[in-house]
Order: sequence, then C-alpha cells, then structure tokens
Amino acid sequence: LDLSPSVNFGSQVSKCKVLEQLVAVLARVLTRHGNPVGAILYGVGIEAVIPPATGRRQVLRILRTLLDRPKPAQAARTDLGELLRTAMQVMPRRSMVFLVSDFISTPGWPKALAQLGWRHEVVALRLYDPAERELPKFGLGLVQDVETGEQLFVDADDRVFRERYAAAVRRRESEILGALADAGVDALELSTDDDLLETLLRFAVLRKRRGLSTVGLSRHLEALAP
Repeated sequence: LDLSPSVNFGSQVSKCKVLEQLVAVLARVLTRHGNPVGAILYGVGIEAVIPPATGRRQVLRILRTLLDRPKPAQAARTDLGELLRTAMQVMPRRSMVFLVSDFISTPGWPKALAQLGWRHEVVALRLYDPAERELPKFGLGLVQDVETGEQLFVDADDRVFRERYAAAVRRRESEILGALADAGVDALELSTDDDLLETLLRFAVLRKRRGLSTVGLSRHLEALAP
C-alpha cells in the first residue's frame, strides 16, 4: 500500500480515502473466501509489514494499522521500488499481490515490478484524481509538490502552460502504462470520483472472462453491490 505524500491529494475526495475504502473491501472479501491477507504499508519508507492471516480480526488489524498511522510530518520523495523489493523479501510463496499506488515515484521501480511480477501474480490498482490529468483553470496561484515541498507560482489559465502540463501528463501516462505492460501486470485505474464497488466488480468479471484468478472477488462483490 502506497501511503506516500502524493496519495493524500484529492480535489474532492483524496486518493488516500479511496485507498482506505479499497483495502476495507478487498480484505473483507478475500478473508470471507478463506484467503489469508497481509499488507505492507509504505509512507516515508516502510512503516509496517503485517503477515498474512485469515478472519475478521486480521481485517480489523490491517484497517486499524492503516487508519491509526501518523501522517508524514514533512515532504518526502516516494521510492516505489523499496515497497516492491520488500514485498519480494517477505513473500517466499507465490501469491496474488494487489499493488495500490498512484505510481508517482522516483525512477527505478519498473525493474522491481517486473521481478515481482515474475514471482507472483500482481494486480496494479492505480489511484488518480481527475485534476492530475486535466489541470483546473484557477488563474494565478501557488502550487506545491507534496513530495518535494517545491512551490511554483503559475497561471493555470495560460494556454502555453496548459499545453506543457498536458504534454507532461501524457509522457508520465505513457511511461507508467508501458512499465505495467512490460512487467506483464494486470492493471485497474481507480479515479477518486469512481463508484468503487462497481469498478471493482467490472474488473473482476473481466478477469474471470480472461481466465485469470479472481480469488472469489466477482461472486462476493456481487453480494456487496447495491
């Protein structure tokens, strides 16, 4: 679970809030099906490693650890590679891994992801906020990089600036999607304004049709959906 500073961003609902809801749903569904569930929490470095276990107590333990963690006191760059390498170290058996992140990170993580994908079945659940892909028009203002603390005064209505921003977004999208594809990792994009259950159910059904493991997700998500 990527809980780095950038995950706290959200124009309406934060990516972190979506992550918390996602973890609650997945942990509940997977343990109901008898699957042991664990978690690795990454904020400013590795914060917690929760060994796999089954049952309601395990779900509560994961959620309590997630919700009670202190918020980072300062900006810090994300090293997603550290999270991925830790996952390889603590999981000797082949497992199904849900990697929940916004994939805003320092370089170097694609190699670690490919190694993890070779040893385990990895599903990347990528969090994003619509404002990260299309810059809102707010005129003159100060923006801050939550990972570095760097501040920049911008004109969000300026055509040239918006074109450069859009080009940078396209480059980042291409790099992330390319890395996921190269690693052979199945991926689902989750927006902060998506209906979480509906999106997860649709994804689980698609995986089932493709003959991929759903660890009982589709059946149990149907029971949870309104």
